Amino acid sequence: LPDRSEDVGKTPLKVTKGRVVFDDVQFEYRPNEPVLKGMSFTAEPGQMTALVGPSGGGKSTIFNPLLQFYQAPHGTITIDGQHIGTVTRSSLREHIAYVGQDIFLFRGSVRQNIAYGRLGASEEEIVAAAKAAHAHDFIMQFPSGYETPVGEHGLQLSGAQRQRISVARALIRYAPIILLDEPTASLDGESEQHVQSAVRELSRGRTTIVIAHRLYTIMNAGMIYVVDNGRVVESGTHPMLLREGNRYAEYVRLQFGEASDLTQVASGEI
Repeated sequence: LPDRSEDVGKTPLKVTKGRVVFDDVQFEYRPNEPVLKGMSFTAEPGQMTALVGPSGGGKSTIFNPLLQFYQAPHGTITIDGQHIGTVTRSSLREHIAYVGQDIFLFRGSVRQNIAYGRLGASEEEIVAAAKAAHAHDFIMQFPSGYETPVGEHGLQLSGAQRQRISVARALIRYAPIILLDEPTASLDGESEQHVQSAVRELSRGRTTIVIAHRLYTIMNAGMIYVVDNGRVVESGTHPMLLREGNRYAEYVRLQFGEASDLTQVASGEI
């Protein structure tokens, strides 16, 4: 059973819009080795906010204090104006769904792994989540359908299939806040398209924060923050950042090539 001792004296989180604000957040795993050095950004309700930047710049660390796996000793993180340090961890995590590159599936059936997102989910809800995650068709191709065992750590399924099961599990939570650590980074092109479609369904109308490695996946984000050395160093929409011609534009050139027509890149044509 989960340890509720750290929730004593705290109040449940109440999400009305899902606005997430980091204000001068500082964090370190080891003393005197800061990873976040004054992280400040806002994820607006109902839209995608993307975090991009070089490896080691602090992007992936951002989710740890937000989910309260670790405490940030300096700065504040709020959701709809509520300091997350004052709310119960159980209620905080009930309002957040996470999908990352490394998917954990426990030994059991496909049905059980989807339903784990919200205990007590009905058969209709499980199937609806699987359909929205573009998983229903491949599930029904298995001889045992939803009763198919996934194997130890889901090894009976392909990487793309595991990802779509993970998205279905996130969908069934009905969480207003979605955290994505580029779940398609390790997939081939065809598999990636299926998972991207599933992720779009998951993100629709929800506050979504995505750590992006492949820039074409976040070109239509409502706001993009470039993170380097533990801080936000640049922010704007994809077209705005291209026009400014600074770090983000350089990342685009590195991914799409110097010869790429940046007008086409800005419009998402390539």
